[in-house]
Formats: sequence, C-alpha cells, structure tokens
Amino acid sequence: MIGGLRGTVAHKEPGRILVDVGGVLYEVVVSLQAFAQFPKEGANVKMDIVTHVRDDAIVLYGFFEPAEKLLFAWLRGVNGVGPKLAINILSGIPAGDLRGALGAGDVPRLCKIPGVGKKLAERLVLELKERSGEPIDVPGATLVASGAAEEALSALVNLGYKRGEAEKVVESLPPDLSLEETIREALRRFAR
Repeated sequence: MIGGLRGTVAHKEPGRILVDVGGVLYEVVVSLQAFAQFPKEGANVKMDIVTHVRDDAIVLYGFFEPAEKLLFAWLRGVNGVGPKLAINILSGIPAGDLRGALGAGDVPRLCKIPGVGKKLAERLVLELKERSGEPIDVPGATLVASGAAEEALSALVNLGYKRGEAEKVVESLPPDLSLEETIREALRRFAR
C-alpha cells in the first residue's frame, strides 16, 4: 500500500492531481478543498495517501492536512459512505467546518453538502460522535458563519487567495457587513 507521495506536480485539475515521483506518474484523487491548496504544476509536493483497492482498480486519495485524512477515515467508517462519497463530502465543506458541524450536530449545515441528505447527515452525526473517543470540536475549526462571510470566502478562494489566509481575514471582519463590503474590506487587508 502507498502511504504517501513526494514528488512534482505534473498536472492538476479539480479533484485530480498527477504527481511525478522519479518518472512514475501517480494519479491522486483529492477533495476540492485540498485541490485549492495544491501548488502550481512543476512545484514539489508532499502528501499523505490512502490507497483504496477495488476489484477493477487501485485508487489513491491524497491529503495535505492530517485533519482531512482523519475525517476521510471517519467518513468511510459510516455505513453507506464509500471513499468517493467521503471525498465528495470533504469537497463540499472544509475539514474544520465539517468537524464543527459534526460536533454541534448541525444537520442542516451537513445537508447543504452535495450528495448528503437529511438521513445521511443524521447518521454522520450519530455515528461519528459515538465512534470518536475524542471531542470532534478541535482547534483549527473555522468560525466563518454561513451567509455573506461564507460567500466572501468562496469568492476570495476563487480569486486565488489561499483558503486558510482568506478565512483568517474574513473571520477578523465584523459579521454584520454585506457580501460586497466583506469582499471589499478583505481585499483591502490583503493589499496591505
């Protein structure tokens, strides 16, 4: 089994990265959240890997953050959640937000993730709270609320800012700003 890769980004597209390791190209499936953190093509990269073996294929899933890899393992342990759905869930919500939603039992927030209905969201909360011996709500969970702040964060990431940096800036802004005001003020702070 492959537990990690260190090499050069040969090609990247949303949800899929090709990593050149000594002349061998490995195709790695990543969440859209992880994809946003990947360096440009030609840059060096190091990531953790979870290898999933099926009858017809061997699929590598890549992670930059240990929290995302842990959540992937937790999600796969939930009845009815395979690796493809687990990556889809991680693509729809940052790892910190997912941990916070699970810890708070925030079923409506989980239902906003594509592919997650009410029954699955309830099962995720129930099974992951019971299975984890540690609190799900850990440091690193983002405080960005839904609404204008979440939309502003998405806009900043689409403009090319790293998600972690954008979260810090948006979290530091007053929560009562409109979407346009939040984006405008965040861009001012990035320009400093």
